[in-house]
Amino acid sequence: MGEPTGFLKWGRTTPKRRPIPVRVADWREVYEPFDQGKLHEQAGRCMDCGIPFCNNGCPLGNLIPDWNDLVYRDHWRDAIERLHATNNFPEFTGRLCPAPCESACVLGINADPVTIKQVEVEIIDRAWREGWVTPQVPGVRTGHRVAVIGSGPAGLAAAQQLTRAGHEVIVLERADRLGGLLRYGIPEFKMEKQHIERRIEQMKAEGTEFRTNAVVGDNVDIEVLRATHDAIVLACGATAWRDLPVPGRELKGIYQAMEYLPIANKVQEGDFAEPSISAAGKHVVIIGGGDTGADCLGTAHRQGAASVTQLEIMPRPPEVRSGDNPWPQWSLVYRTSSAHEEGGERVFSVSTEEFVGDADGNVRALVLNEVRFESGAPTADGRPATPGKFVPVPGTRTELRADMVLLALGFVGPEKGSWLDQLGVELDSRGNVARTDDYRTNVDGVFVAGDMGRGQSLIVWAIAEGRAAAAAVDKHLMGASSLPSPIVASARPLT
Repeated sequence: MGEPTGFLKWGRTTPKRRPIPVRVADWREVYEPFDQGKLHEQAGRCMDCGIPFCNNGCPLGNLIPDWNDLVYRDHWRDAIERLHATNNFPEFTGRLCPAPCESACVLGINADPVTIKQVEVEIIDRAWREGWVTPQVPGVRTGHRVAVIGSGPAGLAAAQQLTRAGHEVIVLERADRLGGLLRYGIPEFKMEKQHIERRIEQMKAEGTEFRTNAVVGDNVDIEVLRATHDAIVLACGATAWRDLPVPGRELKGIYQAMEYLPIANKVQEGDFAEPSISAAGKHVVIIGGGDTGADCLGTAHRQGAASVTQLEIMPRPPEVRSGDNPWPQWSLVYRTSSAHEEGGERVFSVSTEEFVGDADGNVRALVLNEVRFESGAPTADGRPATPGKFVPVPGTRTELRADMVLLALGFVGPEKGSWLDQLGVELDSRGNVARTDDYRTNVDGVFVAGDMGRGQSLIVWAIAEGRAAAAAVDKHLMGASSLPSPIVASARPLT
């Protein structure tokens, strides 16, 4: 390593966020530029740990110690080569990934882990500035045609890998712009959309073709698509949202997060002067404590909400790892995002019993109960005979004012029916598109990658599966493949 004792000399440092009054007045990314001297130190904290568990903690298998060492030595051109060897889009993951690699960092056993995510994004941002990110045009064309349905991170990764392997690739996107949830699910303050645009331009220069407003089952016939292509990759994501079927759900002013967030993004794209769904001047309640809920929170702040309350059915996580959550597992600790820092109240261990409306049919309040988790009754061998459940705590029923409610409860899999039924792909027990370990569906020549087959997960899993599926498609078409395949199609739960 460049500095074997760096982890003893320097503490963990992360970039500062712009002042709250400044950043909530615009939609730009929230972080200040990171001091390059500090970055040099952070890369130097990467210790000579022998077995870099960060590699395994990252689904992409990123060569983290390699590019940390190269940054410390100022070999930036080599660093971006190492980074791109495993990750097509580090500017996306460096901004959006929750960094399971940092939870797996060996230094994190008894100290603060290496600032891996920040080093990653600094490498790729510098590479773009220096002009090192250029199209990689294949030297040989195979003559095979591949259609990728969906332009989120899984679809884009699969398409780029297959294009570079020499295949003729078209990406079909039903929305009016490319990027999937990167475009319309991620607010501008988390990732400015310029990062998507320049990657798309690189991919176009490499030979990938894109079609927007291409709705399979409507203006795109799935049977025609199969007949005119040698393989199809399904990468449509897990876009069927989870609902909350309690009394009063039909009231006006209750929206799904993905009804709310895309409109705010379209305003930033210049499509509308004002959002048709806005938190301005309203008392907003967000149901769901995950990243999507935080995205709604930051958006509501920027729209001028009177107040925002975020509800979570789970108890508040501990400040440090608990005994049953050891390293190198993902650390289940209390985290504060930039949106939480900007204001609002977070309430844990509560469940919504019903929505209450006014005389005009608008939501005016939620009825809540505190809840506790009760484990299922054990069998003779100590295993749960029934699943556990949340039960209300007696005497805790209360009413919370709400002029607008946003449901950020996650997703339950891909949208069913229509062309998926026509295609004839089988679903697994969780409602995702079933696949083998090499990403094949039961339909010949049809593969699936990302959340559509895995279920709702992380951006790093989507890119990793896109890369691995591309290798499987390439092997299917050519008999063998030199494309890297970082993982197999695991259906294990999100960790």
